[in-house]
Amino acid sequence: MLIGTSVPFAAGRRAGHTFAVLASLLVWLVMLAPLLPLVTRLHARTIAATGRTGPGWSPVWVSLGSAGIALTVLVLGGTGLAWMLATGRLPAPRVWEAGLLLMQLMPPLVIGLLLVFLVGPYTAVGRLLADVHLSATNTFLALVVAEVYEAAPYYVLGAQAAFAALDPRLAVTAGLLGDRPVRTFRRVSLPLAAPGLAAALAAAWARAVGAFGAVIIIAYHPYGLPLAVWTTLEEVGLEQALPYAAALLLVAVPVPLAAYLWSARARRRR
Repeated sequence: MLIGTSVPFAAGRRAGHTFAVLASLLVWLVMLAPLLPLVTRLHARTIAATGRTGPGWSPVWVSLGSAGIALTVLVLGGTGLAWMLATGRLPAPRVWEAGLLLMQLMPPLVIGLLLVFLVGPYTAVGRLLADVHLSATNTFLALVVAEVYEAAPYYVLGAQAAFAALDPRLAVTAGLLGDRPVRTFRRVSLPLAAPGLAAALAAAWARAVGAFGAVIIIAYHPYGLPLAVWTTLEEVGLEQALPYAAALLLVAVPVPLAAYLWSARARRRR
């Protein structure tokens, strides 16, 4: 009896596994379907024409430079903040988290609008920047500021989750062995949290390089790739915007891919 009943059970498991694989494949194909026009409608002639008209290919370098600086600011300033939040080293941690969540939930257009009132030319910050011949509206600096504000909660909250998932006894043990908190952070917490930090880094990069809502309000110039897609679409047409869309994809993918490889290597070391 046991053998007879196990055969239908095994067949049912195989059928369920096959169905799960096919359903996953279908979902994957549906998710990637919007990329199909990049294969079927993007032509060399269109790419060449894009390079000769409008902003040309300068938006590629603008996006790479601004997102790279924004990500550097987030890593240098946000990693320590995330660690202190995860380890309870800041007073009223729930207030800090609520502020970050509010930034994450806030529509990017609203972020851009509020940034105008914070760092615009007629604000105290704007006047201070003007004194040193800088401006946080319609400049490269403004683009970096907008990208930092759009991407910050994604990195800090992701990094906080990575640090919070660590076994606190490891840090206690390191402290008992004489390591100072900063040394413990550098030699224990940071390497162990690397997989989660890589995921947070990838999310922040994608958010920064694709920032549009805040950018269109406070940093319309110089054009990055998202604005190049928008303005080309508005002024020329759908076909001519495709090369900028493809360039944005090519710019956005390498950092998350590198972060994934770093994460996989860090997991193997653990």
